[in-house]
Amino acid sequence: MISTHFDYMVHRILLRNYFFLSILFITVSSCEKFTGDQEIPAYLGIDSIYLNTEYYLQGSASQKITDAWVYVDDEFLGTFELPARIPVLKSGVHQVKIWPGIKKNGIAATRVSYEYYNPVLTDVNFIPDSTTFALDPISKKRLLKTTYQSTSLFVWKEDFEDIAVTLDTTTGSTAYIQRTPAGSPLTFEGNHSGMVVLDSLHDYFECQTHSEYAIPYAPVYLEMNFNTNTSLTVGVFTYGSTVLYQTPIIYLNATNGQWKKIYIDLTTTLNAYSGMTTYRVYLRALKEAGVSESVILFDNFKVVTRKSK
Repeated sequence: MISTHFDYMVHRILLRNYFFLSILFITVSSCEKFTGDQEIPAYLGIDSIYLNTEYYLQGSASQKITDAWVYVDDEFLGTFELPARIPVLKSGVHQVKIWPGIKKNGIAATRVSYEYYNPVLTDVNFIPDSTTFALDPISKKRLLKTTYQSTSLFVWKEDFEDIAVTLDTTTGSTAYIQRTPAGSPLTFEGNHSGMVVLDSLHDYFECQTHSEYAIPYAPVYLEMNFNTNTSLTVGVFTYGSTVLYQTPIIYLNATNGQWKKIYIDLTTTLNAYSGMTTYRVYLRALKEAGVSESVILFDNFKVVTRKSK
């Protein structure tokens, strides 16, 4: 009995000491976790980024900015889908640079900062464990605004506001380009959008830009708004001294009655074949079987590249 009681007492003492040492270890470990360079983060809030344009020089302010590429004091924090709440291990006032991000070719897996938009520069006072929203440096509102860079070159623009349209149907196209009537609910913005109707008598559509454009030593993007209930192909004709290539770049799916904005990268295709010097943009569609009528709407075409030095 004595031996058993003694063993029991020793066991309790050991358990108590083990418990005390465990608590001490956890406490010390917890203290060490918040020492050194580790801090409680502040949070940067970004609602959305809009575009301002000089309409007659740069066209519509329509945009599809989906992401923010964020730098704090020139340190890259990452790419964040908007709206965003971003942890930042800073306190006090710091410079924040926000590059507008897009989905290149409309693909979520190819998110890039759009090189023809300017970054938003603003100072933010970071407060640990608190959210501070980035404010537009001019309006001081949470609605951030970007502009096109001064080096952006608008090679071609078409908004369908003029009677003359800078797109020509090609040989073999049985459908043609119309302008939506003034005040039509089909119009995206302004007075008119472009419209193509495909039916049994007009079942094939293809058009190209009226002019050829020089292939530059710089990235080239086609921006456009579109609304279609059938698939639409966008591509380029590239021209050399003795050869012509027609290359599709992207197939746009039906949008279910919704207008969409897309940024199409033409650069790789324009440089795919040696000896090519000029290009045209083209669009093509075919009436689908079993559909009595298809309507394709588009607006605000822009081919954007960079001015040569």
